[in-house]
Amino acid sequence: MSSREYLYKNLRPELVAPDAPALADACAPQRSSEPRFTLERDVVLSTSNRQQLDEALVKIRYHDVIYETWGFAQVDPNGRGTLLNFHGAPGTGKTLTAEAFAGSIGKRLINASIADLESKFMGDTSKNIVSLFAAARNEDAVLFLDEADTLLGRRLSSVTQGIDNEVNAMRSTLLIELEKHPGIVIFASNFARNYDSAFVSRISQHIHFELPGDDERRAIWAKLLVQGIPLSLVREDLIEALVQPSAGLSGREIRTCLRLALPKPLLEGGGGRLTPEHVLGAIEQLLLTRNDIKVSTPGEQTGRTDIARKLLGVNSRSDV
Repeated sequence: MSSREYLYKNLRPELVAPDAPALADACAPQRSSEPRFTLERDVVLSTSNRQQLDEALVKIRYHDVIYETWGFAQVDPNGRGTLLNFHGAPGTGKTLTAEAFAGSIGKRLINASIADLESKFMGDTSKNIVSLFAAARNEDAVLFLDEADTLLGRRLSSVTQGIDNEVNAMRSTLLIELEKHPGIVIFASNFARNYDSAFVSRISQHIHFELPGDDERRAIWAKLLVQGIPLSLVREDLIEALVQPSAGLSGREIRTCLRLALPKPLLEGGGGRLTPEHVLGAIEQLLLTRNDIKVSTPGEQTGRTDIARKLLGVNSRSDV
């Protein structure tokens, strides 16, 4: 018996029923939205990540050439769908990149997480997954699943409670939906090492998002310091002065520093123009705050999340 046959055999019948009639789908409200960003205009990426995303875009844009003209469909009949996994530390641009990816290929986006899918009623979480994929197909939208480790974690081999059955049913349903989905699905996680190997092998590309290096931080500062901001010195000189002091910060934290810095020139005695001291002071504020409240990295979060993750059948190793 193949793994696919095993999954279908162990799912409740209502979860593998044919899709609802088109009339009912047409009455449902749209779940997708228009992307605000594109990769070309709005996202700063490392050379490696840009290369991997470009390859994914080419695969989508030239699918007919690869699969029909070149004949690859003969050996990969289920290859119409594209599954991408964005993993790495918080604040490194996974969510932004997912939305921009949809924008670059001119598709709408459905953004969902476990909070949108889970239900206290037995069987409803799996039904919600089926409904979500149906919406992505009907709206021709990219499906973005955030906090994916809670969905893609290892299935439980020792089932002792009803919730264990529910977790396994949810993950089996997701496997089946991914197998037959003809569209684009993007996962994002800070804990990709928790993924079940059955999911890992189905994902086309795993793209690791790291903290930005010097070149990426320089580009991030240049993008965030928009032309309308009054500066006390030449814009390029200010950017260069901020590259090294912001080492170790994520793109999200760099944006937070500017949110802290921009009111400073408008204070009494602030001078009306943004200075290096204003921004450096904001960086120091952020670092002090991070230290004072002991903001955790992905590798330090496991203690406080163990109970919740056990309920979801996810082990506690972090993606470091």
